[in-house]
Formats: sequence, structure tokens, C-alpha cells
Amino acid sequence: MAKSTSRKTPIRRKTSKKKKSSFSFKSILFFLFLIGILFSAYHYRSALSFYFKSQSNKNNKVDKVAQARIFQILKAHKDLTFGIDVSQFQGEINWDEVDSIENKFPIKFVFIRASAGSNKKDRRFEENWEQAKEHHFICGAYHYYRPNENSIEQADNFINAVSLHKGDLPPVLDIEKLPENQSIDSLKVGLKRWLDRVDAHYSVRPIIYTGEKYYTDFLKEEFKGYTFWIANYNFFVENIKDEWLFWQFTQKARIKGVDENVDVNIYNGTPKMLQYLTISN
Repeated sequence: MAKSTSRKTPIRRKTSKKKKSSFSFKSILFFLFLIGILFSAYHYRSALSFYFKSQSNKNNKVDKVAQARIFQILKAHKDLTFGIDVSQFQGEINWDEVDSIENKFPIKFVFIRASAGSNKKDRRFEENWEQAKEHHFICGAYHYYRPNENSIEQADNFINAVSLHKGDLPPVLDIEKLPENQSIDSLKVGLKRWLDRVDAHYSVRPIIYTGEKYYTDFLKEEFKGYTFWIANYNFFVENIKDEWLFWQFTQKARIKGVDENVDVNIYNGTPKMLQYLTISN
């Protein structure tokens, strides 16, 4: 008989189970996201506190997010100087009530629109100018420049509307629009003609108001001898730049005594420094 051979059972090797990482990629992303949320909450803690307190205000016309941002920026610049600018679009203003922003940040100066283009007078300029001065605000007047109209006629329109005296801020040229039927170079010539004529009349160099992009793209290099009042409402821009004399950071402020939204501005200096900027004679 043939010997029977017993088959050996193959030895099964144990497969080692991979240990799951205690921190998966998704866990890391979630952790970083959480850190970002906490950091943002801490960074905007003043604004958030203001926002939730303001929820008791049932005025639906108020943009509470905008008000919270305004509070945050003003608090961060508490050592500087705050002001507003107004025109006929704010309607009739009760200047007896105009005093501060959120009862915390005092208003020290007011820019008032005097004229626009070659023949437009702001219909509330004289009233606003007189009332603001009576309430002891430092006052400045500005002209809204229309690129497609004659620059000298526009300068004369402003000059005919505004008398500046000791203690007033320098005149302001407000340029926001691009020309429709002339080149940028021609626009710059017109702006310089306006500035030169107004400078010669008041014996003080005007301030130029414009948006930050307009300033960067068209004015920064060729108007280096002038000071600038820059408008930038970007939510993530939180600090005034060194090269800005004034920063208009919002057009949505609510001020006692004014029914409509108001622009708020920061002067890049102390109240005492603002006095040095005014006309001296």
C-alpha cells in the first residue's frame, strides 16, 4: 500500500491593521477653520458687541453691520480726529443735535458741498455753512468736479459761492468720474487749471478728494504736491494710510440731527494738528 501523505495546512500570516491617524486631513482643516473663526471673533469683538446690542433697535432702515464696522474703526482710531461731510442730499439738518457718533466719538469738523460743475450751487450750502460755524465745527467747502465741463468756469462757480476765512479748512476739489468725451491727459490739465485758479484766489493749496483706485491710477504721480482725502469703504480696510490726509471710510453712518445716512471721515492727526491745517490769515 502507498503511504498516505498528510497535507500541511498553510500558515496564514497576520495582516497588521493600519492605525488610523488621530488627526485626519479633514480634522486638520476643521481645526484651522475653528481657529480662524475664533480669531475673527476676537478681532471684531467690539464690532460684534456693538452689533448684538443694536438688535434692540427696531429701525429697519439702519444697516447694523455697517454701524458695527463704523464703531470698530472709530474705536481703533480714537487718538485721531473725526468729522462728517454733508450736502443737500442730507436734507434739512438739525445742527443743535449734531454732536458725536454713537454718543462716544466727537465730531470736530464738517466738509460741506458748495457747488458742482460750472453752474450748480448746492441749495443747502449757505444754511449748512452758517449753522455748522455757529455750532463751532471746523468747516471746509468742496466742489464736485464734472469732467466734461469747462474747468475755469467750475473754479469760478466755487469761488462765487464760497468765502473762506481764518480757521477754515482749505478748499476741496472732489473728482470721482472719468471723462466721456476727452482723454485722461486732458482731464488732468483741467484739474490743474481748477486747482491753480482756486489756489490763486484763496492763497492756499486745495485738497483733492477721490476714491483710492482713482487716486492710484490717475492722480498719485502727477499731483504729488497735493494732499489727498481718500474714499475707501472696503470692509477689510481697517486703518488709515500714512499718505492719506483724510479717510472717508463709510457713507452709511447715522447721526443725531440728520435723517439720511452721512459720510464719516478720519483726519490723520490730532485735533490740535487739524488746527494747523486751517487757513491762518
